[in-house]
Amino acid sequence: MEFKNVEDVRIALAAADYICSKVIATVVFLAQATRKPVLVEGPAGVGKTELSKAVARSLQRRLIRLQCYEGLDETKALYEWEYAKQLLYTQMVKEKIDDVIIGARNLAEAVDRIASQEDAFFSERFIQPRPLLQAITSPEPVVLLVDEVDKSDPEFEAFLLEILSDFQVSIPELGTRKAVNIPFVFLTSNDSRDMSDALKRRCIHLYIDYPEPDLELEIVKLKIPQIREQLARQLVGTIRKIRDLDLKKKPCISETLDWAQSLLALQVEELTPEVLADTLNVICKYRADAAQVAGRLEKMI
Repeated sequence: MEFKNVEDVRIALAAADYICSKVIATVVFLAQATRKPVLVEGPAGVGKTELSKAVARSLQRRLIRLQCYEGLDETKALYEWEYAKQLLYTQMVKEKIDDVIIGARNLAEAVDRIASQEDAFFSERFIQPRPLLQAITSPEPVVLLVDEVDKSDPEFEAFLLEILSDFQVSIPELGTRKAVNIPFVFLTSNDSRDMSDALKRRCIHLYIDYPEPDLELEIVKLKIPQIREQLARQLVGTIRKIRDLDLKKKPCISETLDWAQSLLALQVEELTPEVLADTLNVICKYRADAAQVAGRLEKMI
C-alpha cells in the first residue's frame, strides 16, 4: 500500500488519528516518492514520533523503533552475536569438536581445524538482529523510526549515515545484507545538538512547530471527542497565551491534550482563573514556569 498523492496522505493520516498540515502531508508524500529519510525536528511533544506511527498505521506496515541515547553503538543498533547461545551449543557438541581435532599433531593444527568449522557458530541462528538490521532484512516493507537521533554521538550519526545511504550492511562472518525493501525512514530530533550537514543533505527536512489555533482545536476535538466546543476553544486560546510567555518549557500539544483530559475528569464546563490555578501542574513542568503563569492568571483566560 502506498499514498497516491498529498491529499491522500492527509486523509490517511487523519484516519489514523493524526491531523496534519499540508506541509507535513507534502513531505511525507515526497519522502515516499523519492525513498528519502525524513529528518523531523521541533520542540518535544509536538507529534514528531507520533507522525511515524501514524504513517505506519496508514500504510499497514510494522514500525521498527531505534531509541537513541548517548553511548549507543553499532552492536545495539545493528546486530550482535548471541555468545551465551554459542557457548551452550559448544558444550552440547563437545564430542563432535573432539572428533574434528583428533589426530592433530600440534595446537596450531587443532586451531586451524576448529577455525575451518567456524561457519557453524557464526551463522544466522546465532545472530541477534537489532532495529537497523531488522528494518533492512524485513521481507515486508516497514517504517523505521530513529528516535531522538540528536542524543546519539556524532560517531554514531556518521555510521547511521552510511547505513541510510546504501541500505545495506556488511557482516564479516556472513557477507553483505542488502535491503529487501527500502524502509520508510523517520529520524526525530529535539534540537539538543545540530545534526551534520551530511545527514541533512541525505534527508528531507521537516520542522514541526506548535500547531496553528484551528489545527490544534481540531486535534483536541479528535483526541478528546467528549469535550464541549466552548471549553475546547477556551483551552486552546489559553495554551497559546501561555506559550507567548518566556518559559523554560512551553506547553506542547501533548500538554494541551493532558489538560483537556484533566478538565473532563474534574467535570469543568468553563475555564476560569481558579481552574487554571488548580491545574497548572498539568501544563507547566517547571516551578518557575508555573509561578510565571500564576502571576498572570486573569490575562491567560
